[in-house]
Amino acid sequence: MGGAPRDEFDGIGPRLRALRRERAITLARLAEVMGVSESVLSRLESGKRRPTLELLLPLARIYGVPLDDLVGAPRTGDPRIHLKPLERFGMVFVPLSRRPGGIQAFKMIIPDTPTPREATPQTHEGFEWLYVLNGRLRLLLGDRDLTLGPGEAAEFDTTLPHWLGSADGRAVELLILFGPQGARTHLRATPDRAHRHRQ
Repeated sequence: MGGAPRDEFDGIGPRLRALRRERAITLARLAEVMGVSESVLSRLESGKRRPTLELLLPLARIYGVPLDDLVGAPRTGDPRIHLKPLERFGMVFVPLSRRPGGIQAFKMIIPDTPTPREATPQTHEGFEWLYVLNGRLRLLLGDRDLTLGPGEAAEFDTTLPHWLGSADGRAVELLILFGPQGARTHLRATPDRAHRHRQ
């Protein structure tokens, strides 16, 4: 069957606006809770700003809905997880959990990159744990530049500037657990360091 593929984020703005109004939350209050400007949220709801995982994850927690509800993944009566990849910034994220709050699990795929991606560290509220399945991952964390291979893991506070990419231009596959501020996995890391664990 032909036709252009449906954009994963079509209709997300109206869904976000409807959820906010259902819960009687003002834009001002939501902006305060998330630590972003009202204009960012307003443009997100109007479709003038493309959503990012950094915005969608906290919104899913605040509204108490699974992430795939925000991006319009259809519900079925099947209890199995239906993996619906999200492509952002040239990387693929496959949600592995449907929990409306708490820790979210993803498989992340960084494709082959003949031309190295520009390193653009980001910060946001939360805590992240990652485990490299295949390939060599470059992790920029604060002023540290780390390379992790298969079987290595890192855990860090995402309020630190961080960036993930391929260390050698080849594809990288990893598992990511992302939790709200204060929600950590059993691996512990100090706020200014990433601990690597080889299996």
